[in-house]
Amino acid sequence: MTNYVGSEVGRLATVLLHRPGRELARLTPRNNDSLLFDGIPWVGRAQEEHDTFAAALRARGVEVLYVSQLLAETLSVPEARAEITASVVDDPRLGDTLRRRVADHLTYLDPSGLAGVLIGGLAHDELRTSVDRPGGLVYSLMASNEFVIDPLPNLLFTRDSSVWVRDRVAVTSLAMPARRRETTLTDAIYRFHPRFVGTQFVYDASLEPVEGGDVLLLAEGVIAIGVGERTTPAGAERLARRVFEAELAHTILVVPITQERATMHLDTIVTMVDADAVIMYPKYADTLQAYTVIAGADGEPQVDGPAPFLRAAADAMDIGMLRVIDTGLDPVTAEREQWDDGNNTLAIAPRLCVAYERNVETNAQLERAGIEVIRIPGSELGSGRGGPRCMSCPMLRNGVG
Repeated sequence: MTNYVGSEVGRLATVLLHRPGRELARLTPRNNDSLLFDGIPWVGRAQEEHDTFAAALRARGVEVLYVSQLLAETLSVPEARAEITASVVDDPRLGDTLRRRVADHLTYLDPSGLAGVLIGGLAHDELRTSVDRPGGLVYSLMASNEFVIDPLPNLLFTRDSSVWVRDRVAVTSLAMPARRRETTLTDAIYRFHPRFVGTQFVYDASLEPVEGGDVLLLAEGVIAIGVGERTTPAGAERLARRVFEAELAHTILVVPITQERATMHLDTIVTMVDADAVIMYPKYADTLQAYTVIAGADGEPQVDGPAPFLRAAADAMDIGMLRVIDTGLDPVTAEREQWDDGNNTLAIAPRLCVAYERNVETNAQLERAGIEVIRIPGSELGSGRGGPRCMSCPMLRNGVG
């Protein structure tokens, strides 16, 4: 099947999700900050909420793929299994003896069990040692609740580790240490899983930091890239160069955003809900700027700006002006609902989006503007700072018309 994503709002046909599992149960008050969660989620409820999300997508005809299933199937390919295992044990924390013991432990796991460990992690006490199979000095000095292989609770947010730009995939370079192994798994799925054989890449994890939450496909040939806490200016430039070389876009808007937890990605500030409409945090509607980047005749990116983001976007998209729907109704409500991912909507089609039900005023604003809203619960899912867009990686969208 050909994967193709040309916009944010074309009819969604296939999407990649990750149903949260054991990795969320690994979160404690001791480690949740380093693992990038603001709270300790109730795992069972988070799974129920995620199942509701997936069911809402299927009800609209969307094919839902799961990372864990694709990973298990990928690990049935010997070359993929060897490569992923080698990558996981290549951790300077382990030392030689423990590294050999972990590799030996992983050898005996079937593909599904190995996928579970790669996502859910491996704790000190879960690794069996003996006189014949010692863990070595490093293992002896570890606390019983330390992780030999760290869990990946942020894998829930599949948008960040890969993004499709037309018919090519960008496996991104994640900025935070807690997330970098996610792209090892994503990259292997795209290279080794039978469904994705022949996939062409436009970016890879060895390059400068870029995260999918900062990449918005505003229209065919027009991409916005946020630069802030996670995506660096060098990452934006590298992605722009590669996109231009592959002739995947004619214009890229590079958008500086405040480096704060509440605005970690561009899609925490603005997302598209129609071909000419965005839901946007009012605090930034008049202040957000953009640098317009096009490919020069010599292949060198040409930069113009900055200019107001809304004006620059409309010009690049060749429309009169983007319609702006405000988050909330007043500054306090807007701030609360922006924090609760009110801007982080997933468009299933033009004028049809998925949003967290808790953002009551923002959802009402969308409906007043003619946007149909599919409300889903997200009290537990939101503890990792992500909404429906963050939790989904579109792989196939049909045209906007």
